[in-house]
Amino acid sequence: MPQAKPGDSVKVHYKGRFEDGTIFDSSLEREPLEFTIGQSMVIPGFEKAVTGMNPGDSKTVSIPAEEAYGQFNEELLIEVDNTQVPPHITPEEGMMLEVRLDNGGVAHVTVREIKEGSLVLDGNHPLAGRDLTFELELIEIF
Repeated sequence: MPQAKPGDSVKVHYKGRFEDGTIFDSSLEREPLEFTIGQSMVIPGFEKAVTGMNPGDSKTVSIPAEEAYGQFNEELLIEVDNTQVPPHITPEEGMMLEVRLDNGGVAHVTVREIKEGSLVLDGNHPLAGRDLTFELELIEIF
């Protein structure tokens, strides 16, 4: 039976948990995740865990933050004046917003805190700084 290796496209079912057991994502109620190993389409630790599995194999892996979404970066917290928020948006803590960058690109940020006259926006991935555990099942190599 072939083992999953770099260059292979795979289908994987997964259930992701935090260290306290809380499930943060799962593919079990939808189609399995499809990606190509070695193409950086998923977090490095996930890709590394699937490499070497055979179709039908299942395992549970712990992925440290460094191999997931990285450490939390305080430099990605910015405070902006309320006047920079379009009038049709009523910010709430936890809300995801799109921010236009100076280079014309777009960044996704989370409203971290609402202050008098300003907002603290967080440009970190919502799972940054978190160690993650995944239950994996390799469905198919194609």
